[in-house]
This record gives sequence, structure tokens and C-alpha cells, in this order.
Amino acid sequence: MTTTPAQSPDPSVESRDDVPFRYTADLAREIELRWQDEWQERGTFFAANPTGHLTDGEGRHADPSKRTFFVMDMFPYPSGAGLHIGHPLGYIATDVVARYRRMRGDNVLHALGFDAFGLPAEQYAVQTGQHPRVTTEANIAIMQRQLRRLGLAHDPRRSFATIDPEYVRWTQWIFLQIFGAWYDEDAVRADGGRGKARPIEDLEAELAAGTRPVPAVDGVRAGVAWADLDAVERRRVLDSRRLAYVSETPVNWCPGLGTVLANEEVTSDGRSERGNFPVFQRSLRQWNMRITAYADRLTDDLEHIDWPEKVKSMQRNWIGRSSGAHVTFAVEGGQEVTVFTTRPDTLFGATFMVVAPEHPLLDEVPAAWPDGTKDAWTGGHGSPAAAVAAYRAEAAAKTAVERQADAGRKTGVFTGHLAVNPVNGEPLPVFTADYVLMGYGTGAIMAVPGGDARDFAFAQAFDLPVVYTVDGEETDAARTGDGAVVNSSNDEISLDGLDVATAKDRITQWLEAKGVGAGTVTYRLRDWLFSRQRYWGEPFPIVYDEHDLPIALPLDALPVALPDVPDYSPRTFDPDDADSSPEPPLGRNEDWVAVTLDLGDGPRTYRRDTNTMPNWAGSCWYYLRYLDPASQDVLVDPVLEKFWLAPGHSGDPTDTVGGVDLYVGGVEHAVLHLLYARFWHKVLFDLGHVSGAEPFHKLFNQGYIQAYAYTDERGVHVPAAEVVEDASSSTGFSWEGRPVNREYGKMGKSLKNMVTPDEMYAEYGADTLRVYEMSMGPLDLSRPWETRAVVGSQRFLQRLWRNVVSETDGTLVVSDDAPSDETLRVLHRTIADVTEDMAHMRINTAIAKLIVLNNHLTTLDAAPRAAVEALVLMTAPIAPHLAEELWARLGHERSLAHAPYPVADPAYLVEDTVTCVFQVQGKVRGRAEVSPQVSDDDLRALALADAGVQRALDGRDVRTVIVRAPKLVNVVPA
Repeated sequence: MTTTPAQSPDPSVESRDDVPFRYTADLAREIELRWQDEWQERGTFFAANPTGHLTDGEGRHADPSKRTFFVMDMFPYPSGAGLHIGHPLGYIATDVVARYRRMRGDNVLHALGFDAFGLPAEQYAVQTGQHPRVTTEANIAIMQRQLRRLGLAHDPRRSFATIDPEYVRWTQWIFLQIFGAWYDEDAVRADGGRGKARPIEDLEAELAAGTRPVPAVDGVRAGVAWADLDAVERRRVLDSRRLAYVSETPVNWCPGLGTVLANEEVTSDGRSERGNFPVFQRSLRQWNMRITAYADRLTDDLEHIDWPEKVKSMQRNWIGRSSGAHVTFAVEGGQEVTVFTTRPDTLFGATFMVVAPEHPLLDEVPAAWPDGTKDAWTGGHGSPAAAVAAYRAEAAAKTAVERQADAGRKTGVFTGHLAVNPVNGEPLPVFTADYVLMGYGTGAIMAVPGGDARDFAFAQAFDLPVVYTVDGEETDAARTGDGAVVNSSNDEISLDGLDVATAKDRITQWLEAKGVGAGTVTYRLRDWLFSRQRYWGEPFPIVYDEHDLPIALPLDALPVALPDVPDYSPRTFDPDDADSSPEPPLGRNEDWVAVTLDLGDGPRTYRRDTNTMPNWAGSCWYYLRYLDPASQDVLVDPVLEKFWLAPGHSGDPTDTVGGVDLYVGGVEHAVLHLLYARFWHKVLFDLGHVSGAEPFHKLFNQGYIQAYAYTDERGVHVPAAEVVEDASSSTGFSWEGRPVNREYGKMGKSLKNMVTPDEMYAEYGADTLRVYEMSMGPLDLSRPWETRAVVGSQRFLQRLWRNVVSETDGTLVVSDDAPSDETLRVLHRTIADVTEDMAHMRINTAIAKLIVLNNHLTTLDAAPRAAVEALVLMTAPIAPHLAEELWARLGHERSLAHAPYPVADPAYLVEDTVTCVFQVQGKVRGRAEVSPQVSDDDLRALALADAGVQRALDGRDVRTVIVRAPKLVNVVPA
């Protein structure tokens, strides 16, 4: 492979007469566009598979003796507004890492597709009448142009969008795999664990053979013989066990959007995440996915993946696994009530109970208040029936989130029921309160005011007794510590004096022996609501027969395509109309809804599902499509899946679950996308379609680029680019001579502080933008954008250019003489340190060390070729266009994209060093080993790149940097 000969700058490019070959934005543009064309023409970044039609640019398959490295960005959604400079941060980071690993000799897979279903395109279609596909494809083209201009080294052959018919086909196929499976808790998995998905046919065979009892479902009694059931009854039994099932489900209904929402799409204020509309509880017939069957595995397997602890904690909390006991309370004159408690050791302290307003115990209540009823308990009503009815009506007007948020108000009424505490026979008044939710646990709690702050507050509000069961000094508050147990004994058991853990075990055993309780585990996680009343989503590959039972379509009937409809919007309602019902847009096309098919019983008319899948469906499995993007016969070729994703594929013997080697994206996806993708992957693992138990082995959450915005005296935002620092202004800043106030946060058009990559390309070039974004600070921290600071990155690249190319005549200025010992020591220390930094994604500190080496070379009469070439190779992942150009000018015919990364010679690493302390406002925040001869400028760069210094600054500007070389740097924030 040979390069196009290095060209002189376009003569039309404006340059100073004395430096016509200076590295300017115009020269950068010419270099960058030319190399991007070269890369595309040559297939430089084609990722080779070990087999099949996808080879590298020279027609070779991947070398199986080399490590594999699969790096991914979180699926971007193509917006019509295009990118602002905050968006490329993660894309540049993964590109730098991928280029580095490619130069280290790894088989690298790096591709980018588009998550193209979603509400924004649908809403735009509603407003304009333009089909969402047209809008989406135009937006994808805009984003592809902007990202190509950035020089990202993706394999273009592996790109796709979730709206592509072939992609939809396989998304629908995966849905049918989940629909066609059930969860067998006793089955042994390939990884040795117990519990896995199995084909529904296996369940049918076991039911027919009598090796598994027939479960009770509507219209079918438990224990009936399979042979005694008709075909419809059998289908109902099987449908009740499927991992994807239809049921009457309490849902979050959003009239303002005209659709139902998953719990994760509802804010803590009980409103829709998109649009901020009120959300109400309704019971509707919807598709659900039995993600709860995987609750333990989703929790336990977090220990086997390299994710930020914050994200792991968010997933654990969302799943909400709790160990405790179910306890049954008899109710005088009513049905038994079962509660779940994580603290059965506090049963002796239970002095009342609370049930959800929807609890069936309240369908019948006593006719009159029992003796001992206090006025504070009745809500001012003359009978339990009146009090309960009024309270139920009040609770029905709130969402679950609102009810939890209002828990501090401690509303509730006595139901007239009295329960019996099973450990001491004491009667307990049963209240109803809306902070107890029917959908969580059993819809009932035992209240122990002596050990729970919320119960204590409720007891105070309603004049209820407090019994302490844990030793302590508090007499006017709950004792929430783990002291010794007190006041907890009866004629058969005593917990007094035991620690909490022992007491929990002892009382649980007693409850089980008495038949009034059992140890158990519960979860906060609920099954995934999978139906959306929208147009722009994947149709379900399902039809319904005359019994209104779902039937899977065969593979040759996929993909089920969206029909054309006259109106793309679901019917929306007054945002406060809680009694409205969904009317999806697909339901308006009767010719599509009613379909005649031959599914084995001759041609018959069926009804299609008028809901669509949520936008999360396509993003649950897209990493697999990168491996085998043209597969027609299987979801993914098993050979390719094992090569790129199998446990230990990258040579790590501790990797037992496999997955993508590096996945970069925002922490906002911690629960939704990441939890759903893990669930789908585990189902595919159970069914034998993938070889590892996890989709993403290492997760990295990048920070955000934020920006200053400015408002005038009216509070109106003014163009941030036109604001100047003004000592005479009362705020320190002015716009058109008037004082303005500065605020810090997100970047966007409405704040008039948006900077686009296109602007940066035009003013500085893509490589300068890449260097600046990577040098702003540690990747996991947010940082402020400052356009004026970009020039520092440009100067680094200009100095590097001058060390190789004469600005006056464009000739090479490097020396072929051997480097001095001093230069070799600086060079190899830089190679060692940069290699270490790149391996740990400390790209900002790597850049700082490259600047130090480059500055050293500028002090020489002529930079030695050996040092320059190593510097160019190390710079290549970060500023690839400039590096390619310099590499070609240095006489190399092949691209450096696959050139070996420099390796440090240990002989030059032995030298005297000094520990330099980095301070922020006088407090030590970091250290570095430096040469005693290190310059002030180099120390300043190292200090400002240090992760500890960046964290201490926390986005603040720097007023001054005090350097006392070589031992101290003190950074003073503004």
C-alpha cells in the first residue's frame, strides 16, 4: 500500500509571505480531507473478521494469534440539529483508544450505527406530515458528515440504523425468541449456574408427560391433567409462563403523550420524562417482559464486569433485592394479610398495620368503628366504609411516584379491621395509607414505630403506641441501629439479648414452624412494560386469533413493516384526563390490522397488534450486529461471536462472562438501556445464541463538556461568543457595553452558547479540536468549554509541524544524526509514561507528556529523526491527520495506522528524578516524577493535566499557576 505523495498547500490558501507552509486551519483542512478520502479508498480501518467476507483493506482475515479488542460508543440518536462540540467527546476518546490498540497490534473492531426509532422524529412527523423515515435518514446523513470530518476510524461497512428492514427483522426475531421461551428456575446453565430460559416446547412436553404439574391460570384449575385441557386452555397455560406475555397490567398512562410509559420513563415528580406531562395509574392490556426472572442474575453478575461502582449501585438499587420473611397476620372478621419484612426480628414491636388503598382487604370493612377507635383515626367519617371509600378516591387521583413523594404528609385512615400479631396475639389496628403501593411487595406492611422513622412519624400523627425491640437510649424517636434485641419474647421463643442477624434467623425458623411465615427474597424490579402506543417503532411480529390469543409469525414473514398511516400521532388527550384510553396510530389502518395468513391451518383472518415496541428494543442488541452486519440466516455467526465476545477472548483469564472490551457512554443510561440489554443478552445466552453471560465487559462513563451562558438585565440569554471580560462591568462581563451575568451548565441553542464542530473545523481544524477535547481534563469528569483556550492545542500541533517541516519552503528539517543521550532519556521516559497513560485512558496526561517531549525537541538545532518519528507515532491516535501527513513527508509509504507503537528502552529510563508536588490553593492534589531540569512550562502543563488537580478545580477557571521548578506547582483558581 502506497500513499499519495505529500502535496504542497493549496496556493489559494492565505498565508503570510514569510511562512507560506505554516500549519494553519486552511492547511489542516486540506490535509484532513485528503487523508479521510485516502482512508476510505484504501479501507484503512476495515476491521477484519477471522472468517467470512469482512476482511481488512488488503483482503486479509484477522490474525487469530493476536488479541481482540471490541470498542463501542453508546448508540447515538440522530438529531436534526446536528452535533455541538460536547457530543464528540466520547467518540474522540474511543477513536483514540482504538487507534492506539490497533498500533499495539490488536485486532480492533470499532464501528458506529444509529438508534433511529424514537419520539422526536415521530413528533416532527406529526407537526409537518413528513414521514419519520425521511426525517431520520436526513439527520443520519448530517451526523455522518460531521463525524467523518472528525476523522473517526470506524469500519463503514459495519454501520446501520435500527430502522433498516433487515435490522428490524432480527429485532422482531429476538422478540419471538423471548416470546417462545419460559424460565426454568431449576435448569443448569452453560456457566454452571441454576435457572435459565428454555424453549416453550420443553415446558409443553413436560406438562404433557406429567413431569411438571399444570399451573393454575384463569379458567384452568391447578393440578388438572394436561390431557383434559382443550387446545385453547393449553395455550393459555403456556402463555402465562412465557418470558414475553400479554396481561392486564397497572401501567403509567400519559394522556398528554397518548402512550403508556415504563417506570423508568417517569420522573420522581410523577411526570413524563419527555414533555413533562402528568402520568396516571391505569390497568391496560399490554405486552410485558419477564425481566424479574433474571433479577438475581442481573444483580449477582455485576461482580464479574468492570463497570463504575456508581452504575453498579444504581442497578442494584433499581433491582432492589431484599432478604427477609413473609409473615401472615390473621384479621378478625376478614381475610388473612401477608406482609414482607426485612426485619422479622422486630415483630414484637409491631403495633399497627398499613395496607395500600387498592388492597382487597378493603373491599369489605366492618359496618361500625370497633371499641377503642380514636377520633384521629377516622378522618372525620362516621363509619369505616365511608372513610375507606373517601380515602380510596383520593389516592386514585395520584400516581405511584406522587404517593411516595407525599409520604411525609402521613395521611391515612383506620379501616375498622383488627389484625392479630402472630408472636404475641396482640390486636393491631389496620390502617390504609397511600404511601403503601399495591404493586410493591404484598401491598401491606407491619408497622414498627420503635424501629422505623416513617412508622414512628405515622404513630405520632395517629396516637399509636411505640414498642422498642432494640436496645438504645432514644425515647422520642425510632431506634434504627443494630443493638441487642429487647422486649421480644413469648412462651415459646425469646430473642432478647441476641444480635439482629441471629434474631432474624431464629424468628424466621419459628414462623416457619408455626406455619405463619417463611424466609423469602423480594425485589423492587417489576416486569418490563413493552408496549407503546406510537407509530415510529418496531411492530410486534404477532397476530391474534378469534380467542384473542397471540400467535408468533414465522421467520419468513419478517420483517413486519410499518404501514403508511394518515396521521402519525397517537391520539393525545388533555394532560389531566386520567380516564382517557390509548388509541394508537396503527389502529387507524384497518387494511393492515386485519390480515389473512396461512399459519398451518389454512388461510384465516387474524388481527395484528397495533402497539409498537419501545425505542429500547433496537438498542438492546446492536453490538451483535456490528460483528455480522449482513447476516441473513442467523442472528450472528457463532464463530464471529466467540472471536469478539466470548469469555476470555481478549486474553484475560479472569473474564468469565465475556462482552465488549470497552463501552463508552453517559451515566444517564445506567438503568434503562444497560439493564434491558443485559436482560436480552442473558436470554440469548440461555438459548445458546451467544457464548457469554454479559454484553459489556468494561463500561466507562465520560463526563460532559459544559459551557458558560450569559443573561442580560432582563434575564434574556445573549450570544456567549460576543461577551467580553470587562473590568469596568459590575459582573466582570459585558455584551455590547452592557453588564451581563454568567451562568454555567449545559450547552444548547436556547442558551445561545452552542458551539458546533463545524465552527471548530473551520477555525482550527479537526485535529486541534481532538487534541483540545482530550486535553481538557480526565475523561470521566465534566469540564467547561472555552473557545479561546483551543489555541493552546493548535500551538502544540504547529510546533510539532515546525519540528518536521520548514514553514518557509516546506522541506524536511529533521536531522538524521543520532539523538543525544539527554534526548534519548526524555524520549524513552515519554514513551514509557504515555504508554502507561494510554493503557488507562489518561489521554489528557499523555498529551501533556507529548508536549513536554515536543518542547524539548524545539530547543535543538534540528530534531533527530528517531525522536521525531516516535513522537509522530505517539501523536497519531490523538491527531491522526497531521500524524499521517508528517509520516508521509518523513518518507514512509505505508499508513501509520497499523505501524508499531514505540516501545521504551529500559536502559534510558534510569535517571535521577525529583518528586514535584501539585497543589490547588495550597492543598496537595497530585504528584509527578520529573527531571531536575524540567522547565516551568512543562511543569505547568503536567500540573493542569493532573487528574487530582482537575477534580479539585471542578470546572473553575484558573487565575494563575505558581511554578517553583522542579519541586512545586500551586494552581490558584479564579
